Amino acid sequence: MSLSNYDILLSPVVTEKSTLLSESNKVVFKVAIKSNKKQIKKSVEEIFKVKVKSINTLRRKGKSTNFRNIKGKRKDFKHAIITLEEGQTIDTMGSV
Repeated sequence: MSLSNYDILLSPVVTEKSTLLSESNKVVFKVAIKSNKKQIKKSVEEIFKVKVKSINTLRRKGKSTNFRNIKGKRKDFKHAIITLEEGQTIDTMGSV
């Protein structure tokens, strides 16, 4: 099963920590859990027309929940911290 470029990058992660990382030329995206670093790099370079220096990925286990004796679990997910080459930028905030 092959993932297209638009199926790999799910959404940008906009938090305080990711905003601080953007000052050091890094961007954080939520990515498909089955994607690898090569696929993520190719997707980012083709979609945003930038050069990627390196990628770090991390998998997060979904949180178990218990609400009024109804047990549940959130989905597992994967984040990619993408370091861009010097002078390259991706605007994840839009025009805010």
